[in-house]
Amino acid sequence: MPTSKAKAVRGETSKEARSDTRGVLARLKKWCLLALIALFVAPIVLTLFYSVVPPVSTLMLGRYVQGLWVDRQWVPLDDISPNLVRSVITSEDSKFCEIGGVDWDALGKQIEVLQEGERPRGASTLTMQTAKNLFLWNDRSFVRKGLEIPLATLLDAVLSKKRILEIYLNIAEWGEGVFGAEAAAQAWFGKSAKDLTQVEAARLATSLPNPFLRNPAKPSKGHRRLASTNLSRVKVAGDIFDCVLE
Repeated sequence: MPTSKAKAVRGETSKEARSDTRGVLARLKKWCLLALIALFVAPIVLTLFYSVVPPVSTLMLGRYVQGLWVDRQWVPLDDISPNLVRSVITSEDSKFCEIGGVDWDALGKQIEVLQEGERPRGASTLTMQTAKNLFLWNDRSFVRKGLEIPLATLLDAVLSKKRILEIYLNIAEWGEGVFGAEAAAQAWFGKSAKDLTQVEAARLATSLPNPFLRNPAKPSKGHRRLASTNLSRVKVAGDIFDCVLE
């Protein structure tokens, strides 16, 4: 049988093990807390930084890390054709100037669709898409969609509508490794973004949902029809561009 001395040693060893475990757990909790704080603070700091510095998207960063080719030529909003501004807003978010980053009505309708067992579609505003491109990953998970909402609200609170659209048009993906309006205009039409015609702008705007399947330079019949619809909608859009076009 173990002696009293052996029992005492075993007891001390057990206490030390429990103490070490508590120490590890305490450090783990501390690091988890710091990570959560960093995740909360980082978007705020980056948004303030991006208010004056041209940002890159997470997709661009991913390609840089993999050593893949990236073509992005940052240009100010004033050097992007108003034709493209109108076509993109009309195609992607006609309430851009009206709402505060999140279209709550559209979001509510999509939640109802989800509750009915159907697949939700749409409800992503330009600000939400900008938030996704800047901070999140590129898939259709509900977790990512949920994170877009507070991030879009943050962008709308800190940045002007012009700056949000300027960022969006400079980081949107328009093909394999082609990011932003200037690179897209050069790649597809061999001209600067400021010189895009109405038809070219409509084709670029309507290629955004499927930039790998829709070729703005050689559009399919379906793509041509979408671009034509976009042109018609732009003509009757009224004052939905007033917050970004003077």
